[in-house]
Formats: sequence, structure tokens, C-alpha cells
Amino acid sequence: VGVGSLYQYFPGKEAIFAELIRREERGVVEGLERLVVGTAGRPLEDRLRLLVRVGVAQQLTHPRLARLLDSIEATLPEDEARRALECRILDLIRQVLRDHADEVERKPSRTTARDVLAIVKGMVDAAGFAGETRPGPLEKRVFLAVVGYLRQPGPRRRTAAKTREREAEPTNAPTLKRRIGCDEPDPRPDPAAVRGPDSQVSARRPA
Repeated sequence: VGVGSLYQYFPGKEAIFAELIRREERGVVEGLERLVVGTAGRPLEDRLRLLVRVGVAQQLTHPRLARLLDSIEATLPEDEARRALECRILDLIRQVLRDHADEVERKPSRTTARDVLAIVKGMVDAAGFAGETRPGPLEKRVFLAVVGYLRQPGPRRRTAAKTREREAEPTNAPTLKRRIGCDEPDPRPDPAAVRGPDSQVSARRPA
């Protein structure tokens, strides 16, 4: 296709790059849609491996083009079509997390889905810029990072777990200070100290 023919359909280079980015993101959406439907009922880790594979394939299938689009994407103006595709990607990731909500520590929210996408995209983009071409080792590293994040309790769950632990402790449990052997003053007063030296002498004086 000649350059002149392209400009019959696009007003400028930015529009061409935006369409290329949309095409790549549509491919990711289609891959995730097949994953969500075709892997229903399978273990979480199997589905996460396939989710990571979609992201790695998008970067390594055409690595030079992917690197070029990654560097240009941040300079492009807001695009409603691209935003809609990104929202769809997040919704599909969230659907996978919802299907396995009892297997992960993170709430299957839009924020968690965005974090998962950021982990995949960040690691895959970095590998692409570093010139990596082998998908297998990259998929393994990204998978481990995603699983590690999902299995790590979020702040609210950690707080709730600590609260439950404190409530489960017996009321007469030793304090942390006693457990680690720190010195503490005896809360019971010394009778001799209360009576004073005169009282001790008078107590020993014969009647």
C-alpha cells in the first residue's frame, strides 16, 4: 500500500499509529474473550498462564512494531475507542478473578484487574525493549509475578486477619514485652517499702 493511499483514509501519522494500537488491543481482547469462554471451570493457575501468554504473544509476535507502538502510545491524544478496548480488557481479567474469588487474597475489583494488567504489560514491555525473543522464560516470570500479587493479602484483609488473631488471644496472654524477656517493674508493691525502715525496725524490736 502506497503512502498516498494511506492518507486517503487517515488524516495524519497520529491517526495511523492510533489505528495500529487499536488493532493490537483488539487482538488482545479477542484472545481474552476466547480464554474466558474456553477455559471456564479450569484451575486458576491454568487460566492465568493463558492470560499471560496472550500478553506475551502480543509483544513478541511483531516485536519491532510492538516496541514502536509502545513508545508512541503515550504521546497520542485521548481516544474513546482505545479507552473502550482497555476497559474491555480490564473487564475480562476481572471476570477470571471473579470466577476464582475464593482462591485469591485480592478482591476481584477493577483496581486488582488494573494491577494485573500493569504487571503483565510492564514486564512484557520491558522484555521487548531489552530485545527478548523467547516467550517461554518470559511467560514463566510474568506468571510468577501475577500469582505472587494475587496470593498476597491486601491491606484490608491483612488488618482483618490481625484483628481476628488479637481477638483469639486469651485475655491473660503475656504481653509482647514479657514474651521477649524485657524487664518490667513488679506491679505489686514491696510490703517493706510501704512500711518504711522504721516499721521494719519496730517489727524486729522485742515486745
